[in-house]
Amino acid sequence: MSALFFKRFLQRPFQVASIVPSSKALVERVASKIDFGQSRVIAEYGPGEGVHSREIARRMSADSHLLLFELDAAFSRDLKRQFAGDQRVHVIHSDAARLPHELEQRGIGYCDYILSGIPFSILKIDKKRALLQKTHDALAPGGSFIIYQVTNELKQHATLFEHAESEYFLQNIPPMFITVFQKVQPLNGRERRVAQPARFSVSAHRSA
Repeated sequence: MSALFFKRFLQRPFQVASIVPSSKALVERVASKIDFGQSRVIAEYGPGEGVHSREIARRMSADSHLLLFELDAAFSRDLKRQFAGDQRVHVIHSDAARLPHELEQRGIGYCDYILSGIPFSILKIDKKRALLQKTHDALAPGGSFIIYQVTNELKQHATLFEHAESEYFLQNIPPMFITVFQKVQPLNGRERRVAQPARFSVSAHRSA
């Protein structure tokens, strides 16, 4: 854990949410939910010191884009330093709700994936639902919104997403719920219903 991360946790515990960054096992598990086989547009809400961001940047193709939305000024400066030489990574010192605007500014239509570790449970209900709406709108059909959270309460609010699959991942301090919300793909002008219901499992995966 970096000194910066610990300092920001002490100053803003509810915003940072965890006293330690995500474990290597959690980072790898979250990254495994993303198909890096082709060019991708990926956004991340609240990357903090960038443990997930670095893994995504390491895996994604040369023509992909990663938009990092970090509200904390110190983290934002550090992320800009880390990715100063990587033109694929765009650090945005702003609220995640600016995602649609930032996509438009860059001439990008949609995101393929949106990743979030921000503590949705502390957001007021109107702000939470507004961000979920903007997230859904910013995703391409078939795209995924991937969250890792201490609680799984967001599932009751994220009703815009028809399909959600969760697992409880134990190889992290604290353990995290990883949930993938998927935006349905249109089929012949209509939404394709996903027959498979949302599932819940306890993960037994361990890092190598």
